Amino acid sequence: MSTPQLISSEIYRNSTYGTWHPLAIPRVSTVMDLASALGWLQPDGWVRSPRARPNALAAWHTPEYIAAVQKAEKDGFVSDDVRARHNLGTHANPVFGEMFRRPATAAGAAVWAGEYLRESGVVYSPAGGTHHGMPDCANGFCYFNDPVLAILSLRAHGVRRIAYVDIDAHHPDGVEHAFATDHDILMVSVHEERRWPFTGHLEDRGVGNVFNLPVPRGFNDTEMRAIRDALILPLVQSFRPDAIILQCGADAVTEDPLSRLTLSNNAHWEIVDALNGMSLRYLVLGGGGYNPWSVGRLWTGVWGTLMGRSFPDRLPPEAQAVMRALSWPGRAAGRNPPGHWFTTIKDERREGDINDEVCDRLGALCARLKVWV
Repeated sequence: MSTPQLISSEIYRNSTYGTWHPLAIPRVSTVMDLASALGWLQPDGWVRSPRARPNALAAWHTPEYIAAVQKAEKDGFVSDDVRARHNLGTHANPVFGEMFRRPATAAGAAVWAGEYLRESGVVYSPAGGTHHGMPDCANGFCYFNDPVLAILSLRAHGVRRIAYVDIDAHHPDGVEHAFATDHDILMVSVHEERRWPFTGHLEDRGVGNVFNLPVPRGFNDTEMRAIRDALILPLVQSFRPDAIILQCGADAVTEDPLSRLTLSNNAHWEIVDALNGMSLRYLVLGGGGYNPWSVGRLWTGVWGTLMGRSFPDRLPPEAQAVMRALSWPGRAAGRNPPGHWFTTIKDERREGDINDEVCDRLGALCARLKVWV
C-alpha cells in the first residue's frame, strides 16, 4: 500500500468560531506542529487541501444553503429568515470570519480524498469528520458534511461498497440521514447515549446496514475493545468494503468537556490500526474534540499510528514546547493543566469492567450480525 497522505491547510491555524465557542481552540494546527516536532511530518510532506467549489458542495447541500453560507461570511451577519431556515447565526453555528472558507476547505479535502483513493491508498484529514451537517442547514458545529461528500466522491470515482465507522461521542445524524437506505453503505456508530443529537438508537437500522451502539457514561477502554473485536471488525470483514472511512472524533476521552465517556487515546489508535489494511482504500477523519491538549495528542497519534511510528515515553523538548504554547481560556482545566498533557502523547490505559448495559446492547447487535451475514 502507498505511503499515507495527510491533507490539511493553514486556514485552521487562526480561525475560530468565536472566543466563547467550544471550537475556539486550536486543533488541526496542533496536529501539524506536534507531528513536525516529533519528526513524523516533513514541511513538504503533506497535501495542501483545495477549497470545495459550490458545485462540488451541491453534491449533497442545496444551492440555496451554500449561497447563504457564502453571503453570511461576506456580510458578517444573517437575517432572521436565514437563521430560521438554515440554522446559521445561532449559538452552535455562529457567523464568523471564515465560516464558508473553513468548512469548504475540509469538504475540499474530502472530495480530493475520493479522487486520490480511486485505486488504493490511505488518507488522513484531521479537519474532517463534520458528520452532523444537513443538506439545507448547519447542525452541531457542522456547516458542510465532509464524510457524506467523501462517500459521494468515492462513488463518483467508481467505488461502491463503503464501510463508515464512527467513534465520536456524538451520533453521526447527518451521515445516517444521507445513507440509511443505501444497501452499499455499512454504517457503524459507537456514541454516548442520551447525548445530543439524541439520535442513533439501538433499534435504528435503516435497511439493515446501520448498526448503532449507544453506550453509557463511564464507557472505558475495555468496553471499546470488546466492541471492536466482537462487532466492528466482524461487520467490516463480512461487508467486504471497497473503502473504509473512520470518523475518529476525540471527544470520547476522559478529558473532553462535551461527553461523559472515559476512553484513553489508546482506544482510538487501536481501532485506527485494526481497520488499516481491511480494504484497499482507507480514509481517516477527525471530528469532535474540545480540549486542546487531548485532541492534539490523540489526532497526532492517529497520524503516528498510520505511519507505523513508535510513541516516545516522554515528548522531546520541541514537542513539549508545542503543547505548552496551548491555552484553554474559560476552562478550569486550562488554568492548571496536568503535567502529562505537556510531556506525553500516550494516555494511561483506562480499563474497567464491562457494563451490563454495554454487554446487553453488544449482544443484541452481534445477534443481528449473525442474521445479517
